Amino acid sequence: MNTQLLFTLLAMSIGGVALAAEIKMDDQSQLTQKAEKGAGERYFQPPQEKDLPANAYGELVQQGRAIFVDTQKYAAEYVGNGMNCTNCHLDQGRKANSAPLWGAYPMYPAYRKKNDKVNSYAERVQGCFQFSMNGTPPAANSHVINALTAYSYWLSTGAPTGQELPGRAYPEVPQPQRGFDIAKGKQIYAEQCAVCHGDDGQGQKAGGGYVFPPLWGKDSFNWGAGMHRINTAAAFIKESMPLGKGGSLSDADAWHVAAYMNSHERPQDPRLIEGSVEKTRLKYHANDGVNLYGQQVDGVLLGQGVK
Repeated sequence: MNTQLLFTLLAMSIGGVALAAEIKMDDQSQLTQKAEKGAGERYFQPPQEKDLPANAYGELVQQGRAIFVDTQKYAAEYVGNGMNCTNCHLDQGRKANSAPLWGAYPMYPAYRKKNDKVNSYAERVQGCFQFSMNGTPPAANSHVINALTAYSYWLSTGAPTGQELPGRAYPEVPQPQRGFDIAKGKQIYAEQCAVCHGDDGQGQKAGGGYVFPPLWGKDSFNWGAGMHRINTAAAFIKESMPLGKGGSLSDADAWHVAAYMNSHERPQDPRLIEGSVEKTRLKYHANDGVNLYGQQVDGVLLGQGVK
């Protein structure tokens, strides 16, 4: 069986109805329709830092921004890998179509299928620390959560509450008709991604910290993070990667390279059930978009984790 056919069948089997049904980042039942930007319209414009008031509130917002941009330094005790918030939410959480904070904050509280409950915004941020940062969630009343919430609130100044804004998520990218191809993704990665993220996805460091984040391995996001979904990673890549050249990859190439990235081992899903990858897959991953958790790739069972 050739590589293309093998991974076409794999993509169809792990995705269930992924080829036929819409894949949602979050189940937020209050969203009744997808917001789209009309011709000639601008995305929501968050305020500028020069407009911050010179008081305690302005200082807390600035602290939140610092934590968001350099989470490794300013929230080190809660981070277990080499990631910063701004690695997934680009331009300091401002960039439209990159899950900007101004698109998220006004939508909470919201039900999330991921933990089957209505989440506050603080709980949503805590989840980022647990999964994307592979760390420990700060307490809801901690300085870190208060500062990040203040920063998100400030960026949302003037945004409507409970109304989905255009640009609030990663734009969905249709799955290739023949499925994803990991071998093609490897080639695309070598040509387009390795210069920043390294030949082995290890990222690049300067002065002891990462300037380009690791995409797999012990210092990357864990198997519980949303970016482990191939469809989510493809959407992020298509919109914003390579850095400064967003939109330059085809839809299919974005899927291929996302599949290659997520065909490597990474830290374990912290929700691991009784030490069983299969039990964890069935409960948390079987219906979570398109992903490779608990699947065999090149004879290796993914999801065992790496430390």
